[in-house]
Amino acid sequence: MAKANAVWKAHDHSSIQKLSDRVWRLEGSIPGIPMRRVMVVAKRGDGGLVVHNGIALRDTEIAEVDAWGPVKQIVVPNGYHRLDSKVFHDRYPAAQVVAPDGARKKVEDVVPVNATFTEVAPDPHVELLNLDGVKAREGAMIVKDNDGTTLVLTDALFNMPHGSGGPGFVLKHVTGSSGGPKVSNLFKWFVISDKRAFRAHIERLADLPNLRRVIVAHHQTIDTDIASTLRTAVASL
Repeated sequence: MAKANAVWKAHDHSSIQKLSDRVWRLEGSIPGIPMRRVMVVAKRGDGGLVVHNGIALRDTEIAEVDAWGPVKQIVVPNGYHRLDSKVFHDRYPAAQVVAPDGARKKVEDVVPVNATFTEVAPDPHVELLNLDGVKAREGAMIVKDNDGTTLVLTDALFNMPHGSGGPGFVLKHVTGSSGGPKVSNLFKWFVISDKRAFRAHIERLADLPNLRRVIVAHHQTIDTDIASTLRTAVASL
């Protein structure tokens, strides 16, 4: 597990993709690891912003976020995606830090948690929920807006292409992370506690009304044949 950053330092990342009137996405590098990580910003009904899997950004992009609305919640989506959680809390100390119920202890090794997913006040546009079959160690975010519904997952589903060289071999043949959309071997081995419950929950999420896209934490968004893609990804569990 990478050590959490102590200072705000922007590494290579994309510009912001403004996918809808309530969903922004940005993709960044992970220093020393041949993977990309994805940050999502969602706008709540009160105009406040929810930062999911925050990435330290360049001045230009963080200024865009600040101009869009006040950061009200910082979502640390599991006990592994904590890299920039502390520096986000340092930058936005008034924001509520939120984590899945079963990940609270790991997240609090890095940053204080104000509320778990089951303790967050409901919002008409942004919903946080624990995933079944993983002992509440990972969750999902659902955003509803005029464009439709966006489902945001973290490590529950990978959608990254195969890489090259030694690292690519490991990601393809050992961790089973590349060549998605798929559930990685690491998630199967170390996170899922009840495969049947997990599969059933993903299948229910596939039936969300007007589901337009699934954003995952590593690499590519799923925006075609969404329901069948989700069902296929968990079919072998």
